[in-house]
Amino acid sequence: MKIYPIEAGNFKLDGGAMFGVVPKTIWSKTNPADNNNLIDIAARCMLIEDGNRLILIDTGMGDKQSEKFFGYYSLWGDHSLDKSLAKHGFHRDDVTDVFMTHLHFDHCGGSVIWNKDRTGYEVAFKNAVYWSNGNHWEWATKPNPREKASFLSENILPMQESGQLKFIDRPEADFGFSKELNFDIFYVDGHTEKQMIPHINYNGKTIVFCADLLATAGHVPIPYVMGYDTRPLLTMPEKTKFLNAAAENNYYLWLEHDAHNQIVTVEHTEKGVRLKDVLRCEDVL
Repeated sequence: MKIYPIEAGNFKLDGGAMFGVVPKTIWSKTNPADNNNLIDIAARCMLIEDGNRLILIDTGMGDKQSEKFFGYYSLWGDHSLDKSLAKHGFHRDDVTDVFMTHLHFDHCGGSVIWNKDRTGYEVAFKNAVYWSNGNHWEWATKPNPREKASFLSENILPMQESGQLKFIDRPEADFGFSKELNFDIFYVDGHTEKQMIPHINYNGKTIVFCADLLATAGHVPIPYVMGYDTRPLLTMPEKTKFLNAAAENNYYLWLEHDAHNQIVTVEHTEKGVRLKDVLRCEDVL
């Protein structure tokens, strides 16, 4: 097995929204904001080469939305999904599986593209199976008013219309092995219904793709919960369980949204679980 970082693009989000009730005087120490209160955000996806399978975890925003839409997110840098795949010697047609932690636009937008004459949409990975789970798909395709702006039908429905969408068999417990993808998944409901957090066994290490359970290194303290979470009081016990396991088992935490810290580890301290080491992908892979 080999793992590659796929940088699908950088953008900015409101720091207050990213840290909820935490005061700016505190969160700005780890995530400094610009004059518009915006902080740097990444879309650091993961590519797993496992035998004859090439599994892509999340796909970033994509590029099919309007200029006005992208204007809200202050895109920066020159990363793109295609350029990052090419850097490692791959093309999107090589991808066999696209695993979506959840269907918010910044995690799945790159899964769907315009068709050739821009009259409609088609899947971006024509040879891939697209993986979600039934509970989350139902939640995303019948969105509540709070999340409606994050679940865009053009990002989601073409997966099903293509016939390439499949659902993972979810265990009764919140943690279990996926025989479909050959890794463990932690299911969490605080951010959105049944977000999936993959745990990959890699050369004796456990690498965890944190998605929106742990957005940046600055979010390690339990009360530091995003304002975007639909059930923040549920996020906190989910984070507690997850970070305790991460500290006890020395998990390597792959930060999808931290533009400046790629992988971190955590440890138990008198103040609770706190940041231990900050690593680059090449230090771990």
